Amino acid sequence: MDIETGIFYVFAAILVYSALRVITARNPVHSALYLVLAFFTAAATWILLRAEFLAITLVLVYVGAVMVLFLFVEMMLDINFDRLREGFWSYLPLGAAIGLLMALEMGLVLGGRYFGLQTLPAPPDPGPGYSNTKALGRLLYTDYAYAFELAAVVLVVAMIAAIALTLRKRKDTKYQRPAEQVAVRREERVRLVAMKAEKPD
Repeated sequence: MDIETGIFYVFAAILVYSALRVITARNPVHSALYLVLAFFTAAATWILLRAEFLAITLVLVYVGAVMVLFLFVEMMLDINFDRLREGFWSYLPLGAAIGLLMALEMGLVLGGRYFGLQTLPAPPDPGPGYSNTKALGRLLYTDYAYAFELAAVVLVVAMIAAIALTLRKRKDTKYQRPAEQVAVRREERVRLVAMKAEKPD
């Protein structure tokens, strides 16, 4: 076993442990921090697979944005997580069955050649001057340009729909109307009041 395979097994063990701690930790903030560790470990395994762009995207998007927002929401909301976790162990048999099935599938995929199953040949090493970011960008903006633009349109429509569904007009909100301010006249703003002069006693 070479050094790269050993590092992969170390990262895989850390990833499995952190994923288990995400669902078993009693403190929700600890669960979120273990999820951050899982994201970092997954990014490290992608770097081992020479997928640097995907690794840095995972760190920037999920760790840098999604998880920070999730932590802020957890710290701001007063949620009784003990009540939410009351029925946690009732889902254990189904979760264990699904987890064992996924482990069996991954074992067949990764160890298929040891069991005599037909597997795909390993891709050739592209060499030191290869840039997977450049190759991914070329493939994304040439062969899958329409699918990429369609996904962008769907995301924009979803964002606009989320804003429209959550937008509520409040009656006590004060805001300016620039058209009315421009069309105002002097007589509407200034009013001269004639007052009698008071005589001192």
